[in-house]
Amino acid sequence: MPELQRIAPELPVSDLRESLEYYEAKLGFRTVMKMPDGDYAVVERDNVAIHLFRAGKGNAPGSIHIFTDGLDDLQKELEGRGAKIHQGIERKPWGNRDFRVIDDSGNQLKFTEHLPED
Repeated sequence: MPELQRIAPELPVSDLRESLEYYEAKLGFRTVMKMPDGDYAVVERDNVAIHLFRAGKGNAPGSIHIFTDGLDDLQKELEGRGAKIHQGIERKPWGNRDFRVIDDSGNQLKFTEHLPED
């Protein structure tokens, strides 16, 4: 049976250069690939890759879930870097805790930690 291995979401950004700076400085990602035309790039942190592309007409901001552990420490790190925290850590009714960050183009990154069953 086929097994899904990884997700590589693509998010529209208004200014790719500024977004790469934001993802590196504020969110701790590193740029691993940039297209020569400056309209597409990939950033990575740990096992997560996010593809950023220059938004055009009709591209709305997106949102993604990034599953992690050490949620409290991660939120503190990103706050210390100056990330735009949209929602602090909350326990969700579906059994996760998460906090949410808005990037410089309005995309929402939801950092999520699964809670063990009580």
